[in-house]
Amino acid sequence: MKITVVNAMVPFAWGGAEHLAHHLVVNLRRSGHDADLFNIPFHRDPFHNIPVEMARLKALRVPQADHVISLKFPIYLLEADNHTTWLIHQYREVYDLWSSPYCNVPHTTDGEKVRDIVIATDNEVLGSREKLFTISDEVSSRLLEFNAIKAPALRLPINDPEIFTGGEYENYILASGRVSVIKRQWLLIEAMRYTDPHTKLVVVGPPDSESERDKLHTLVADYGLSDRVKLDLRLLSREELARYVNNCRAVAYVPFQEDSYGYVTMEAFEAGKPVIAAEDCGGMLDIVLDGQTGRVAGADPRELASAMSFYANNETIAREHGLAARSFWRSAGINWSDTIARLLGR
Repeated sequence: MKITVVNAMVPFAWGGAEHLAHHLVVNLRRSGHDADLFNIPFHRDPFHNIPVEMARLKALRVPQADHVISLKFPIYLLEADNHTTWLIHQYREVYDLWSSPYCNVPHTTDGEKVRDIVIATDNEVLGSREKLFTISDEVSSRLLEFNAIKAPALRLPINDPEIFTGGEYENYILASGRVSVIKRQWLLIEAMRYTDPHTKLVVVGPPDSESERDKLHTLVADYGLSDRVKLDLRLLSREELARYVNNCRAVAYVPFQEDSYGYVTMEAFEAGKPVIAAEDCGGMLDIVLDGQTGRVAGADPRELASAMSFYANNETIAREHGLAARSFWRSAGINWSDTIARLLGR
């Protein structure tokens, strides 16, 4: 079968959606399908151009494909005869982020108009999609709450589990993943001011922008943390990332209202590492269980500092929680074979 996976992305930004799209195509090919990936550029700024971007992507056609799989806003608007949407997220700024500090749509007459257009279009398109899944219970709940649309969760499999083998429990807390204001690596650096003097933090991953990169470097310099915080802000190879994960004491991941378990969490658990999360981290709190597979703290620098220092001072407990996390994750039995069968309606 000829299958086209379509993903909308900000040019030169690489995160979980891009990893999912890539590995979905890889595993479709392993299953014997002729699969291709189309990454379509999408620009969310300025906000008043969003309806134009929506119309542009809705008009796209993929006539050669037997089946189309779309992933997130607004590429799921395109029309295709045999179309499955595996919803990563909608345009969150007009939904769950509308009243948060992370919304780029102003609460003005023009902003309200854009919001109304997005919601009405989602209601029409997603409400009539026969094959519709989400990546998590969190995303399904949002879809039901804001659009009154029911869709089952089809959870993400981990990518490259064979390289997250685990290793030593060296004395550093790792913060991996795309560096973004909403992923809140800045909050972990804030927390480092209140940790024990021997606690170390390593932040790795590609920044969304130069300003995001500069912000973290400025915080480290201003707080005098250069001897305890390492910044490796680039797109790492999978092997480089795995080395960081396999040998850390614990992973700290504190995104605001995360859509799903999160690749960072799954990779940490597969490597036998506990995860430090915040109380407002959304979907990942389904598996980051305080005192069992990690620590859950308030989204506050001092509370997060306590959780980070806890693992820095307790290698034995970090190991116990990490191995429990691995067992818990593997017991879910999430795999690519079953996922692809459901996406294709088998």
